[in-house]
Amino acid sequence: MNNKIKHGLPNNENKNNHYCNCNQEIIDSLNNYLNKHPECTIYQHSLMSSLIAGVYESDVTIADLLKHGDFGLGTFNHLDGELVVFDSNVFQLRSDGSAREANHSQQSPFAVMTFFTPDIEHHFSESVTEQEVHDTINRYIPSDNLFCAIKIEGEFELVKTRTVPRQEPPYLPMLEAIANQPIFTFHNEVGLIVGFRSPQFTQGINVAGFHEHYINQQRKGGGHILDYKLKKGTLQIGVISRLTIDLPHQSTFLEANLMPDDLHQAIKQAEN
Repeated sequence: MNNKIKHGLPNNENKNNHYCNCNQEIIDSLNNYLNKHPECTIYQHSLMSSLIAGVYESDVTIADLLKHGDFGLGTFNHLDGELVVFDSNVFQLRSDGSAREANHSQQSPFAVMTFFTPDIEHHFSESVTEQEVHDTINRYIPSDNLFCAIKIEGEFELVKTRTVPRQEPPYLPMLEAIANQPIFTFHNEVGLIVGFRSPQFTQGINVAGFHEHYINQQRKGGGHILDYKLKKGTLQIGVISRLTIDLPHQSTFLEANLMPDDLHQAIKQAEN
């Protein structure tokens, strides 16, 4: 494994490829970087708890979202597939496992966007699991109180995904809507992962922990990630300390119960 950290963050590489354990050095370097890069912001439309409650429509378009970022993920109105954005390219990952370019007039009830600026780059030359990749990210950014934008490009041994089928009103709550969601496994192909690591305190506002979407190099397939194994590839991490949220105004959102008793468990079940 090779790694480098850019823009003044600590270089943790030594001859044994160990990570720096000096927490104060990491904190000081992160603060220095974040103070010099005020543009690093996550923009979010609506709340994860809104999706859990069955609010699947909004008048916010893909064109609107692209004003706030060139990188991100989310879903489409009617819960019609997964949304993935990278380099301002927008794709709809559909419930048959396929992918297609999204129209900028399509609308989204929930999305998370940022202008992706990688601060950390790490090269995997040997096979690693999803958990090992996440452990690598957590070693670079040990504080759970910061957001991370995550981009992984490489060759994958497998990627296991799911995509919720399109819903029609009257809408079922999300846990009922995903009860029969199709699951797909992509084998031995080159692809891209777009994702975020969000702090635990954002659960309900966002998805606490890791939330990742996959699209293959042919841009013909993908979905919400359940598991993956990377043969080799490059991980890039953007560190973010600012969050902006726009809340919907429609009655379905205003009347929704956004704090059900089982919210944490519901999100965990919906995302995993």
